[in-house]
Amino acid sequence: MEYHNAVLLKETVDGLAIKPDGVYVDVTFGGGGHSREILSRLGPNGKLYAFDQDKDAVVNTIDDERFVLIGENFRHIKRFLRFYGVREVDGVLADFGVSSHQFDVAERGFSTRFEADLDMRMNQENKLSAFEVVNNYDEEQLKGVFLQYGELRQAPAMARVIVEARKNEKIITSEQLKTVLKKFLNHQKENKVLAQIYQAIRIEVNQEIEVLKELLLQMPEILKKNGRLSFISYHSLEDRLVKRFIRNGLFEGEPERDVFGNFEVPLKKVGGLIIPSKEEIKVNNRARSAKLRVAEKL
Repeated sequence: MEYHNAVLLKETVDGLAIKPDGVYVDVTFGGGGHSREILSRLGPNGKLYAFDQDKDAVVNTIDDERFVLIGENFRHIKRFLRFYGVREVDGVLADFGVSSHQFDVAERGFSTRFEADLDMRMNQENKLSAFEVVNNYDEEQLKGVFLQYGELRQAPAMARVIVEARKNEKIITSEQLKTVLKKFLNHQKENKVLAQIYQAIRIEVNQEIEVLKELLLQMPEILKKNGRLSFISYHSLEDRLVKRFIRNGLFEGEPERDVFGNFEVPLKKVGGLIIPSKEEIKVNNRARSAKLRVAEKL
């Protein structure tokens, strides 16, 4: 099963400052590229736990006694680590992109390149799919999804057109959805707008923003003192959340200050924003929008 190169492989694992006997977590296992790199830097007493809710990822499991693959959503990281007797770890790595494999398997419905049923579920057992969102959300809900997660200016009109079209027949495939939204897809920007539409629906289907928030909120408790997180985001919504949480320990507003104007936060940033080199983007187009941020627990 084809999984392409891990994005920012060296930089992301470098960010964890691996200790040979440390305990680490890769919450987005996918093809296992980042996990293999972590294992290559661990000694015989090191340990790596990986999470992936996509059952297709199981075929990439690594035969190594230091490695455990947990087939669950990483929003449950604390609960499942405790199941294995782990309360604190030395580092957590995350690559929030949709895997190349998910994009390349037409029937998963993630890619704008293929005719496919509307699906987009990272966990195939989840009830909510792209079909449900497109056919069962009311106009206001659809508008909210397109505005919030796709940052689409024409969200109100798009929602209205979808609701009108589905009165005649269900919108079952990606091609039907494109046809319904054709007037918003002028030739010059068709791919960009389509990508925003797909992104919005995918984020809603998989609750990606809520899941990311839940993960970040657990970091101060799970990381040991001086433990690191090394997170790759692919769009501004995710990157903004990661950046704000590292800076303020909050997603919105400012933390409370003491009488001297100081405030305490659980994390501090390590270095600046890291983006892929032109060479990496040439080899792996998926990397073009990747943004890596590293932080350490105080």
